[in-house]
Amino acid sequence: MSKEVWIKADWSEPWEDRKKFITSALEAGAEAVIIPPDDIENTKKLGNIKTISTSKESDFLLLEASTPEEVKQAISKAQEEKERKTVLSVKIAGKEIEKAATKAGEHVDFIIMIAKDWKVIPLENLIAELQNKKAQILAGAKNAQEAKTAVETLEVGADGVVLNPREKGMEEIKETCEVLEELETEEFELVTGKITKIEPAGMGDRACVDTSSLMKIGEGMLVGSQSDGLFLIHSETLESEYVESRPFRVNAGAVHAYIQVPGGKTKYLSELQSGDKVIIANSEGEANTATVGRVKIERRPMLLIEAEHEGRKIKTLVQNAETINLVNKDGEPISVSNLEVGDEILIYLQEGGRHFGAQVDETLLER
Repeated sequence: MSKEVWIKADWSEPWEDRKKFITSALEAGAEAVIIPPDDIENTKKLGNIKTISTSKESDFLLLEASTPEEVKQAISKAQEEKERKTVLSVKIAGKEIEKAATKAGEHVDFIIMIAKDWKVIPLENLIAELQNKKAQILAGAKNAQEAKTAVETLEVGADGVVLNPREKGMEEIKETCEVLEELETEEFELVTGKITKIEPAGMGDRACVDTSSLMKIGEGMLVGSQSDGLFLIHSETLESEYVESRPFRVNAGAVHAYIQVPGGKTKYLSELQSGDKVIIANSEGEANTATVGRVKIERRPMLLIEAEHEGRKIKTLVQNAETINLVNKDGEPISVSNLEVGDEILIYLQEGGRHFGAQVDETLLER
């Protein structure tokens, strides 16, 4: 799951000094900034980023507490706020304030945990206590290494970090965003499937998924007609005598098919839209996240492909065109026009069924 990066920039320095940090936050892809109430208008002029402050004009309302009594007062204010999300910044200095913060997790949308000298144990405790509560946890951090530790704590990790770059400088903003982006990578255990059937499947609506990222040879998306069995469909990175290469695109298949998205979930191709996240995987099973820029759905002749692995058969429908490639067992793209029964290609298998895209442990048969 994607981890949020917020930047703390609510110091007493002049606006021109804080402006540099806010601009760096925008350029690095941070989701929000904590700023003084008077900075809302100036910040909005710089770009589209969530603002957090005590002002009525900010996107999120900031509440602060350093004692159990102040936490109670913050909870009351959060209950009164009906329009915006609420953010409680808590200075953790003992067990009592830690317990109070846990209770606040039922009433606020976000809790920022600020621990003196940055300690892991209070964060571990809050993560464990708040797993089933309303609030998301963000850990205060002064550098990229602290941010990395925070999102890895207890495996589940904090939902994000609030970086205070005052000491390390603006470069720490970019480094923190890059470190957390690297942690979003996933791995999929790909296996070989032997092609058992290839046949025309009439006309159908197929989806081309265009992303805001450029893919390399060997990379593509995991797509299939059954949620527990997906094919590695290669990106259009190859040169062709018929069309120009489009390394941002995967001609993924029929609109009914599942596609792997972050967090172990799937979506139907027909559901994808601009701004959604999808998984980009390579032949080694290494994967990262890309943002969908556009989905093109057009009526085209389709091809049914069936593959088998240890007696288990999976299927998918792709456009019947020479520019559509799967990935063979050697990690090389192979056009569906050249595909033959007996060829071995890379697939991804998993157990269980799906409920609204989430994997569930149940018996489910998809044919």
